[in-house]
Amino acid sequence: MMESWSFLDPVESNFRPLVVIELAKGTKEETIEWFTKRIVDKKANGGAQLLIKPLVTENGVENIYLVGASHLRLLLGAETVGLVKECSDNSMRAFTYSSRKTFKHFADDNHNFLTMAECQYIIKHELENLRAKDEKMIPGYPQAKLYPGKSIVRRLLTSGVLVQIFPLHDREELKKLSHSWYGRVKVGYQPLDDIRCYFGETIALYFGFLEYFTFALIPMAVIGIPYYVFAWEDYDKYVMFATFNLLWSTVILEVWKRICSILTYRWGTLLMKRQFEEPRPGFHGVLGINPVTGREEPVYSSIKRQLRIYLVSLPFVCLCLYFSLYVMMIYFDLEQWALDYHKENESDFSSLMLYVPSIIYAVVIEVMNRIYRYAAEFLTSWENHRLESSYQNHLILKVLVFNFLNCFASLFYIAFVLFDMKLLRQSLATLLITSQILNQFAESLLPYWLQKRYNRRMRKRMCSKKTDMDLSLAEQVNMEKEMGTYLGTFDDYLELFLQFGYVSLFSCVYPLAAVFAVLNNITEIYSDALKMCRVYKRPFAEPTANIGVWQLAFETMSVISVVTNCILIGMSPEVDALFPDSKMDLVLTVALVE
Repeated sequence: MMESWSFLDPVESNFRPLVVIELAKGTKEETIEWFTKRIVDKKANGGAQLLIKPLVTENGVENIYLVGASHLRLLLGAETVGLVKECSDNSMRAFTYSSRKTFKHFADDNHNFLTMAECQYIIKHELENLRAKDEKMIPGYPQAKLYPGKSIVRRLLTSGVLVQIFPLHDREELKKLSHSWYGRVKVGYQPLDDIRCYFGETIALYFGFLEYFTFALIPMAVIGIPYYVFAWEDYDKYVMFATFNLLWSTVILEVWKRICSILTYRWGTLLMKRQFEEPRPGFHGVLGINPVTGREEPVYSSIKRQLRIYLVSLPFVCLCLYFSLYVMMIYFDLEQWALDYHKENESDFSSLMLYVPSIIYAVVIEVMNRIYRYAAEFLTSWENHRLESSYQNHLILKVLVFNFLNCFASLFYIAFVLFDMKLLRQSLATLLITSQILNQFAESLLPYWLQKRYNRRMRKRMCSKKTDMDLSLAEQVNMEKEMGTYLGTFDDYLELFLQFGYVSLFSCVYPLAAVFAVLNNITEIYSDALKMCRVYKRPFAEPTANIGVWQLAFETMSVISVVTNCILIGMSPEVDALFPDSKMDLVLTVALVE
């Protein structure tokens, strides 16, 4: 392997920009010179051995740099990150440069053997693995301390010298993908392989799950429509639908595991070795020795972290949960007021007023969820987790617990305390439909409209300038660097998780829940695709073998769904009539079925 690096020529005439680095305005020359030198230096000297070129505008050289790599460098990088590719015998194996001829579609002149997303992932990996050697600080910034083994890029980010790093869009490929993905309304599957090639496995797997979940909802919707039509006024005839519901919520997640494995095996990430996880950029502590790697890095006491979690974060989460329940009781007071008003007036207006408390409560729930999300992110950062995976797990746990109680507590209260199936149906319908409308507006329509306005202004400004340079690349970089940053699939999975809860928990009393979920998801596929291609900067590809902790979250919701539907079945008059003498037999039977 080391011999391969020695003959690698860092100069290539056909420079293809793949990644953009934006430095802060006023960055000192010695810092720029040191950083760019480390990027182009040979691996043996501690560099990344990449290609870098400043973006030249009419104002001269700005602090924006384009990074690329030679074809040979990318192939060696593919071996370093452990990319898995298909061999000529149709097996999947980790790519190695020495056995490159055995891989399907490989040729020395085939520069498309690695997808653009894989090339950008390799460059990101190499940049993040630029490490300090004997430097004690970033040149020109004595306050930005370095120590041997510290990631240079992470230190530049935390010190504010480096503004952002993002991969460039390929406009031709994006145009083709947009046309096949959302450019025309069609009934069919998404081009998941093309999405994976362009955005990487994490994004493709989310859209694969969204598509699968939408198809899985169709049987519920097909059964729900006639059930809703013929048993509309009889709120107690839900036993058969609840039985199908609890079976459905369990089976679809087991089937998804198989589909997920098929996809990730085909993409090569199922067999991909996990990379050693570095400390996250926000992690801080006193310098010490990592007992595993032997490297010098920040160390933070786990006891202090546990104290922060249990003495601050946990009480805060409990306080938020109490506040959510308090708001819920205010909602029930409003429901009672609307009911009394309707009884007194008996008019069309009073009939509409019956839905007003639920709509207000649905809006309040969305607002509270978003405010709490910011608080949860702040607290989780303050807890100072060393690894990004640990940070994400703690954040997801905080958010899921609050969102679950905030969204579903009122439904459980209506079902098992008030025993009011009519109010349960009304509340479920209002909460589901209102949350879907708000999410579509906040996550897709509003960002798209704002981005379209900005792009229009930017094009006018660029076209009005009379320069000799090629405006296309400069325009592209300047437009993309101002785009919003895609923060990951967290919010997208959270939305599907809550939707799965609305459908699986209580849809037996409102069978149209699955119908509205299908309609929402169809528009979600198109709006999310539009958002990825037109609104946000292109995210770096992230190899993954599954949907991670969200699989556990959905399975937990499935267990709660089984329990809920079994209890609802046990409460129904039809089942209750089968046990006229002993209610204990009824309880034991429901527990056994569960």
